[in-house]
Amino acid sequence: MVFRSSAAICGAVVVLVISVSIARSEIRSVHSSAIVNAASGDAVAGAASMYNPFRPGWREGGPNTASGERYDPSVWAAAIKTSLRQKFGGVRYGARPKYALVEAVGKKVIVKINDVGPLTPGRIIDLNERTMRHFDPSLELGVIKDVRVTPLAGDYWTPGPVSDGVLAADS
Repeated sequence: MVFRSSAAICGAVVVLVISVSIARSEIRSVHSSAIVNAASGDAVAGAASMYNPFRPGWREGGPNTASGERYDPSVWAAAIKTSLRQKFGGVRYGARPKYALVEAVGKKVIVKINDVGPLTPGRIIDLNERTMRHFDPSLELGVIKDVRVTPLAGDYWTPGPVSDGVLAADS
């Protein structure tokens, strides 16, 4: 009798786990179609590099970005080239962050554009450490060529990887 009730509970747990997985994938599908619909301009093509102004012992937590946030190497963020500031919503101090879809080496990620800078000629975006590791896990490349960056309309995106048209879970 105890064995039968344990088996029934196990079966119910398995069904619950499967239904939650299906529900999550349906929610992610809706988000991915929203990405396509929210592309608010032409993509900009060029190269990407990584920036990390944090130096241990120097201004704990890193310096402020153009938006007023502290630089954080563990979030999905980037700095856009100063001349592209208006195309990406005019990143300003205290304003809501803007978002962009970055595509390179067969991968896609939504990033928060919270900084601007005078990048090296040919480069259009500086990725923070976490975002660069998504495209180059070993950080050996230094610069990623053939990057496409598309501004996203709206202020409430969840930054993170996008795979096969579906937003992946934040890792």
